[in-house]
Amino acid sequence: MSGLGGLNKSAHGVVIGLVQLQLPVVATREQLAAQTQRICELVGKARRNQATMDLVVFPEYSLHGLSMDTNPEIMCSLDGPEVAAFRAACIEHRIWGCFSIMEANPEGNPYNTGIVIDDTGTMRLYYRKLHPWVPVEPWEPGNLGVPVCDGPNGSKLALVICHDGMFPEMAREAAYKGAEIILRTAGYTAPIRHAWKITNQANAFCNLAYTASVCMCGSDGTFDSMGEGMFCSFDGTVMVEGGGRPDEIITAELRPDLVREARTGWGVENNIYQLYHRGYVAVKGGAQDCPYTYMRDMAAGKYRLPWSEAVQVTDGTSCGFEAPSRRYAGPGTPPELK
Repeated sequence: MSGLGGLNKSAHGVVIGLVQLQLPVVATREQLAAQTQRICELVGKARRNQATMDLVVFPEYSLHGLSMDTNPEIMCSLDGPEVAAFRAACIEHRIWGCFSIMEANPEGNPYNTGIVIDDTGTMRLYYRKLHPWVPVEPWEPGNLGVPVCDGPNGSKLALVICHDGMFPEMAREAAYKGAEIILRTAGYTAPIRHAWKITNQANAFCNLAYTASVCMCGSDGTFDSMGEGMFCSFDGTVMVEGGGRPDEIITAELRPDLVREARTGWGVENNIYQLYHRGYVAVKGGAQDCPYTYMRDMAAGKYRLPWSEAVQVTDGTSCGFEAPSRRYAGPGTPPELK
């Protein structure tokens, strides 16, 4: 089904390369520029590696490393030189690219941002990580929702970043908006290995979508990222799985047309449809209510766990960050919390 990693590309196929990028150390503008160049070089490697490749995906933290440094000097913007270089690389090598930046935010902490650029240099997807990996990460919670874009060869793409993929609602939202391929970029280290695998598989199966996921790889002298690029089919099976070799590009051909066929043709386990059409054998059209208390409470701005008062870690002080004093005021925030 993966077409020998995309070597034998079908008319309806989308060939994706997942770059297990060597974990860098980036603390200065000069190091940021050098790492930008390194990523652009690997865009070229991806094209030379496989002429059939449509999209090359770089992990979260591929530009900034895992230091969690929020120094304004090394933060990026969409109109900055780093993104301009990524655009130029996609044009030069006639390939789509998915890239990670830490985006300057004049209103607060930087955003952990992912972008997808097409082979003409046009930005097709712009996403800010909704669920930073607290309490370790200092990034501002994203405020752009879960966008979906038209991808290569008629596909529909979405992007979630690292910890986002641990929330089943994220992949469900992407699929609900039509995504057939859900990209997941990460900087995870080895202790997360098991959870990484099972959530990639579950996100695929529960939503009848392909998942294409990749971590940073190797050591920066402090942290050890695990690589382990992974493609899962829409039935939850693992199609291709990478190891721990830095800068290796893991490839597969995905077939969005088969996702569409499954979503419209499956009866048993067509779960994303059946979520809102419960028991349609018994009642016409199935039950179309919302039986989930947490969904209703979240929408009403009163989400509260039975053990909320006992939760011990509720800010980043355990990881050396100052406790914040301002509240979130993004789209969807209840008025009483703004």
